[in-house]
Amino acid sequence: MALLAVACSGPASDKTCEASESQPLKVMSFNVRYDNPGDSLDNWQYRRDRVADAISFYDADIVGTQEVLQNQLDDLKSRLKGYDMVGVGREDGATQGEYAALWYKPERFELVESGNFWLSETPEVAGSMGWDGACVRIATWAKLRDKDSGRELLALNTHLDHVGVEARREGITLILDRVSQMRGELPVVVTGDFNSTPDSDVVAHITGDSVPGHLTNTRDVSPLVYGPKWSYHEFGRLPLDERSLIDYIFVGGPLEVKSYGVLSETLDGRWLSDHCPVLANLEWK
Repeated sequence: MALLAVACSGPASDKTCEASESQPLKVMSFNVRYDNPGDSLDNWQYRRDRVADAISFYDADIVGTQEVLQNQLDDLKSRLKGYDMVGVGREDGATQGEYAALWYKPERFELVESGNFWLSETPEVAGSMGWDGACVRIATWAKLRDKDSGRELLALNTHLDHVGVEARREGITLILDRVSQMRGELPVVVTGDFNSTPDSDVVAHITGDSVPGHLTNTRDVSPLVYGPKWSYHEFGRLPLDERSLIDYIFVGGPLEVKSYGVLSETLDGRWLSDHCPVLANLEWK
């Protein structure tokens, strides 16, 4: 556990330390759907303001976004004035292909370190495709220092393959190994579209007690769970019994989950994306 940056001596500073310790931490995972011309009235040009407004309204401190193309990144940057981001396009390690963009509030956090790796047998090679995957997949991470308390955490965001069974299994094994190497004693939050349901072997591997560096599914331990049991709905076209929960926020270390929600709102009958954003309210222990 990182030490507090403020000195604690006397009643006044004790109150300051207590306030810093208990400050809430809001984390969101949001697959915003890539800019697909075939989406008609659900195309990005009709959704970009709603997506940015939702992130701003829920006031998340850290947001992991998936399927973000460069033009979408530019749109979000111009609308999310209170956020900075890290990430690269997965195809070339620069601007091509989808980003697993990780956003944070610079007013609250100082960026200590960040990076990317590919979910493949050669994770340092930009654009490398792994195992039986149908697409290039990437993970983006950042170490963030809370400016008030001095505490640090590791945040990681990713999007597992939608086709390759081995790619999902090996990809999450790689992620857990990297998280264990990087975090030390730091708390960690992992966001993403895992293309895996809660009963899958992928989620079982992430959360299994016997797995080194295993994490906790925030939904499983939250005292308050809000919203539906699914996050993927194809802009509402999937029948209710065919919708699935594949978007997650996992945590590890000294973080307590206070509440969790799947945000399934619409505006004038239109969805934010083909996925619902997922939000967890946390506190440092």
